[in-house]
Amino acid sequence: MCGTSGITRIHDGDNQVITGGSAFNIKSKSLRLGNFSYGDVAILYAQHTEATGQVFEDGVVEYVFEQTSGQPWLVNALGYEACFETEAGRDRSHPIGLGLMAAARERLIERRDTHLDQLTDKLREPRVHIVISELLGGDIDLGATPPSEDDQLYVQDLVGLIRTRPQVEIANPIYREIIPRALTWIAQTRIPQETTWYVGRDGRLDFPKLLNGFQQFFRENSSIWIERFDYKEAGPQLLMQAFLQRIVNSGGHIDREYGLGRRRTDLLVQWPLDESKGFHGLIQRVVIELKILHKSLETTVAEGLSHTADYMDRVGTQGGYLIVFDRTPDTPWEKKLFVREEQYERHRIGVWGM
Repeated sequence: MCGTSGITRIHDGDNQVITGGSAFNIKSKSLRLGNFSYGDVAILYAQHTEATGQVFEDGVVEYVFEQTSGQPWLVNALGYEACFETEAGRDRSHPIGLGLMAAARERLIERRDTHLDQLTDKLREPRVHIVISELLGGDIDLGATPPSEDDQLYVQDLVGLIRTRPQVEIANPIYREIIPRALTWIAQTRIPQETTWYVGRDGRLDFPKLLNGFQQFFRENSSIWIERFDYKEAGPQLLMQAFLQRIVNSGGHIDREYGLGRRRTDLLVQWPLDESKGFHGLIQRVVIELKILHKSLETTVAEGLSHTADYMDRVGTQGGYLIVFDRTPDTPWEKKLFVREEQYERHRIGVWGM
């Protein structure tokens, strides 16, 4: 990539400059390039404003940088999607706001354009699998062969799926979203669930009913589905996310937090309560934490309640649930399955075992 700003022009695989009428010109193929800084992103988006007169509302550039961590293809793709692929975005008198940019992000994830498809293909490579499986599972398997330095550097520098500073984690929120959705896409399309089964008269998702439904589904189908996953190490967490994605696809959104050493997956489900206003209106926000049983049940639940309450406080919601997966061999379902409610400080948290 070259140009006076250092970020304007992007070269394709044959080292030819991609030219045209947009600061966001992108190719279907993408080189692995060093990430943009926040200042680079601001300059690139300012070039669009200078060329077209179309402005970005406050917070948009910050949102793009937060969602992409400066990954060049994503920075360009979000800008192009928001400014050129929607009727409102093509109206240069119409400023680009957070709503348009968030919708552009979701379309990119759903479409899985070539760049994102290439990343999901990389997930099948053994040297990528050994690194990413630890992150999805949230813990180090002491009985497994650890990734080599070359494996980790390959996934970081050549594939670009992870970063290692300040800790090892998926490189950006968009990749955190696309990875589990890509790994469970087949399950999402085949799980026999409908959103309407779990929506109450007030328009809210009935999470106790939903989790009861998943608990029964998990008992009947987990052994079959987990065996089909490429990433069996994180099978329960992935199956739960596939089930949830199936339910919220009609208008909701799931934010995901997971990483090495966390021993948990934190999910924030956001469900708009006014269809006409979408995410600009009232939103039901619920935290679901997924944990694999380790040590004793009571120790696992105690840790999970603390983490769930902390996440509830961080995102500002009173709705929180903890799911504990017992993967102990030969443990009967009658012992694994339970539902109870626990008080943790000022929070009432539902706990489901399975």
